[in-house]
Amino acid sequence: MSNVTPLRPAAADTADRMALLRDIIAKKPDGVVEAMAREAGVPTQVALEAMPHAQRLFAPSEQFESIWREIGTWGEILFIVHTADIVLECEGSLPAGSFGQGYYNIHGDSPIGGHIRAANCRAIYLVDRAFHGRRSCSIQFFNGEGEAMFKIFVRRDSERNLLPDQLARFEALKVRLAAL
Repeated sequence: MSNVTPLRPAAADTADRMALLRDIIAKKPDGVVEAMAREAGVPTQVALEAMPHAQRLFAPSEQFESIWREIGTWGEILFIVHTADIVLECEGSLPAGSFGQGYYNIHGDSPIGGHIRAANCRAIYLVDRAFHGRRSCSIQFFNGEGEAMFKIFVRRDSERNLLPDQLARFEALKVRLAAL
């Protein structure tokens, strides 16, 4: 994995797409980032980077395993894979992983399991922004095309408030990564 700088849109109509994206964000700043990106015709990562800087912290992809291991101590999290065709949500603890045969292999006593091409991860963001009017905190892993591979969210309690212990751990992770 390499330290890839934040993604920038390419080509001729960049200014027009970015102007459209800024307008979309201004109209619904707490909307779904993937939907904003599709509407503007830019990768999701570009839309995320157009959000106010205070809402996102870039972390280099070399931090993949250390971030994964740290989140593995948080208890049950919300793991989301969001594509154009599905938003798959799974609650569970993040199992330990290991590299082998081109994958980061995750297995354990959790509904979250499988094989991740961690080498395809080009950027990681800690995102702290409003989502449909409520604070939402996540760690988002992006591939080279600027699309989210998966996201890990701080969970909510029965009253839809962020779990205080996980929120504190998320904020501590932000501090640690900001110091890199």
